[in-house]
Amino acid sequence: MPKILISDKLSPTAVQIFRDRGLDVVYEPDLGKDKAALLEAIADADGLAVRSATKATADVIAAAPRLKVIGRAGIGVDNIDLDAATNAGVVVMNTPFGNAITTAEHAIAMMFAIARQIPQANASTHQGKWEKSAFMGTEVYGKTLGLIGCGNIGSIVASRALGLKMKVAAFDPYLTPDRAVELGVEKVDLDELLARADFITIHTPLTEQTKNILSKESLGKTKKGVRIINCARGGLVDEDALKEALDSGHVAAAALDVFATEPATEHPLFGHKNVVCTPHLGAATTEAQENVALQVAEQMADYLLTGAITNALNMPSVTAEEAPKLRPYLALAEDLGSFAGQLTETGVKAIEIIYAGSVSKLNRKPLTQAAIAAILKPMLQGVNIVNAPTIASERGIEITETVTEKARNFNATIQLKVTTERFTRTVTGTIFGGIPRVVEIKGVEMEATFSEHMLYVTNEDKPGFIGALGSTLGEHGINIATFNLGRGTAGGDAIALLAVDSEVTPDVLEAVRAIKHVKQAKALSF
Repeated sequence: MPKILISDKLSPTAVQIFRDRGLDVVYEPDLGKDKAALLEAIADADGLAVRSATKATADVIAAAPRLKVIGRAGIGVDNIDLDAATNAGVVVMNTPFGNAITTAEHAIAMMFAIARQIPQANASTHQGKWEKSAFMGTEVYGKTLGLIGCGNIGSIVASRALGLKMKVAAFDPYLTPDRAVELGVEKVDLDELLARADFITIHTPLTEQTKNILSKESLGKTKKGVRIINCARGGLVDEDALKEALDSGHVAAAALDVFATEPATEHPLFGHKNVVCTPHLGAATTEAQENVALQVAEQMADYLLTGAITNALNMPSVTAEEAPKLRPYLALAEDLGSFAGQLTETGVKAIEIIYAGSVSKLNRKPLTQAAIAAILKPMLQGVNIVNAPTIASERGIEITETVTEKARNFNATIQLKVTTERFTRTVTGTIFGGIPRVVEIKGVEMEATFSEHMLYVTNEDKPGFIGALGSTLGEHGINIATFNLGRGTAGGDAIALLAVDSEVTPDVLEAVRAIKHVKQAKALSF
């Protein structure tokens, strides 16, 4: 059974989920802190479950040749080298919804903390002071909350703020007008949000586009007295610029749960009278820790046991219900792609995948990725179903999908159309009796199953060819298992596709190519 390595502290219930699903589990909650030990322990792992302490770097991933999935119990995957995982064909999953409510509640709590100076007043009162007039706060009622990012967490913050009778303005390029109406927020651009908001809270991932989204320039566009909350990711706020704005009084207060460098044991904002800091507590509730641990265990087990993919960052999702329906078509897409790829001898310019019939109604993204990977694998090292779209894009290969509801002669077909520097070749397949079959090659109809060893021959349709081919293979000790023929027109070009019992060696190929009327001969393996 697949082996799961858990290298960070995880709920005992989550560990038991793996065991109950029949997986081999190694639970070493402190392993992630010892990289040398991690490199040794991960060598035979099929899955790696982590929180934030383990750094799944490129060398860690390279040390795990069997690794198929990394599961992060939480949202952020800053501690996982996503590019290295993708290149290695490792699916990376997170649990984006398990701690959403907890993080949203922490943002609201931080907003109240800086609105009423609760931490400062608490510290003063504990010291025996009674500085009632020193801590003049502000109401949140009727104020405008500016949301930068209105996804899962941001939308929860919006609902809580609306319940407090605040006005909510949201900046999010992916927020549709209809969704904004549904949430009860006003969709605005960033400059308008900065100019209008009394409180600004950030709920976006850290990317090249969002890094320092609250920069010195952006903070300069805010209204005087604005209050800033960041419970999302360090690096979204220019911390030096924020300190400058706080010192000048332009920003009234800030609440930070995350920092550009963590753990943050020293920071220019520590000790600032108008700053509230917490040590990345956004997901730190009993409920959230349990939820994300259980979710990551279920997701990883589902993938390893059934092929279901949930909350993956580098693969399209496949539900548990979809997985068994997709499985035969994944095999078909891989076989067709391998067939086309092994016959391709020049650079690929474009790949079109045509789905017809019932397969067109399925989740096609995994099928497309499987086909692309199989086409490119004979030409490029390291191609897999996870990284295939990226590799194709890097090489300028155009990928298109075409869908039609009716398939000619069959319930469902997948056709690959591969355009190279010299020609365009098509190959079509279907599922019959649960087995992938090829039913068309270059416009020529035929029917054949895929076998471990095969011989593909194109020839002129002339008398004597079949006998000559059989004799040649017999002379070289090659036994024919199946012999499938197809032709365009009588006397024109024909195709022979043979399954044989042993490998077709180069000397056998040379003998086949020497047969009269043969145009091309190629050994295939599946």
